[in-house]
Amino acid sequence: MSLTHSMPARSDMSQDTPSQQTRTGPVAYLTGEYPKVSHTFIQREIAALRALGTQVETCTVRRANPKDVVGEDQKAEETNTFCILDTARAPHRLLGAHLQALRTAPGRWFSALWLAWRTRSPGAKALLYQLFYFAEAGVLAARLKAKGVVHLHNHFGNSSCTVAMLTSEISGIPYSFTEHGPALFFEPMRWRIDEKIARARSIVAISHFCRSQLMLFSDQQHWPRISIVHCGIDPDRYGHNPRDSFGKRVLFVGRLDAVKGAPLLLQAFAALREDHPDATLTLIGDGADRPALEAQAKTLALGDAVTFAGYRPQEAVADFLEEADMLVLPSFAEGVPVVLMEAMASRIPVIATQVAGVSELITDGEVGFVVPPGDVSTLIARMQTLLSDPNLCRRMGIAGRLKVRADFNTMNEAAWLRTLLCENPDPSNPPARPQMQPVGAE
Repeated sequence: MSLTHSMPARSDMSQDTPSQQTRTGPVAYLTGEYPKVSHTFIQREIAALRALGTQVETCTVRRANPKDVVGEDQKAEETNTFCILDTARAPHRLLGAHLQALRTAPGRWFSALWLAWRTRSPGAKALLYQLFYFAEAGVLAARLKAKGVVHLHNHFGNSSCTVAMLTSEISGIPYSFTEHGPALFFEPMRWRIDEKIARARSIVAISHFCRSQLMLFSDQQHWPRISIVHCGIDPDRYGHNPRDSFGKRVLFVGRLDAVKGAPLLLQAFAALREDHPDATLTLIGDGADRPALEAQAKTLALGDAVTFAGYRPQEAVADFLEEADMLVLPSFAEGVPVVLMEAMASRIPVIATQVAGVSELITDGEVGFVVPPGDVSTLIARMQTLLSDPNLCRRMGIAGRLKVRADFNTMNEAAWLRTLLCENPDPSNPPARPQMQPVGAE
């Protein structure tokens, strides 16, 4: 795998700059916590890149909570992932990494320290965190150099992307990042998304909406480097149920906290019980709001019709989707939820709110329904439609699977990402995305 890098000239000439040579080697992936159950789309992306022949070294700032590492594949991935804080907590290793950077490229080290200083947020606490990020960057830079890494890719534009940016400055290894939103767009200047975009070799957005927000907070000269690569799934893992008939089993999958809108779903489900007393609702996931949601379900007298199933591994979620008749996700903020793709690949209709890039996945009235966020009456009406019309559910399920196969397949998206990161000599003029054939069995 070849990678040609173009980087600004520097006064520190103690090592060749990437613009002077073509380099080959592995790509490193970084996130704040990897692997974890809520970020299985990153693990799928890495697996797809590896299947395409890319050597990927996985890195994480901190270890995920053990309850978020579910299943043997995630546990194996965790074992093989470099954790920055595990190394940084040993003073001799932390100091050794920075001394190594000072010896080999002092100009880069001081430049990175200045970059950390000038991109900090106001306040003493923010400065302290920025120094932590700089310390972590030195550790990661040493690791990447030791592994011969030629490119660093980060998911999410917040703190781990700060570490990636500083690591790139220390090491001379170019970086890119994938942004999902929406949290970053609530405080873009705190995380200096403008500076990160300006310095990144490539920037990936998961949707047109996400790309528009990155454009909003960056200089126009950098817009050509912002490309859309969807999160994706493997359609063949879903949809084994032929879906000849539909019942009234409603499913929710997500964190049980305010942003997901679960209280609205309970209200809507309770309102539908008179017309559909045999309907059931299962909520998969956990979070701080679970006790309050369980109390709400009790107050609404939903009884055994509602099940709180807690966290479930990816394989178990796929099984639940095989048995469900629709997925409902009434969130107040999202990127493009992967669970909607999984449901569509499972041939069931979906209902979600018209936030961020959701409508780029769900064509209203064709694969499911898009409802205004916070609008309980519309949510009730759309759920009523699906609960009352199994033939519509079947048609929407078929259309949804075709949509995912065509536009949200992991292998297709990983191939496009690999082109952008590894095979594009001029990131300011990326190639046009090729037309891809749908992948996955019907």
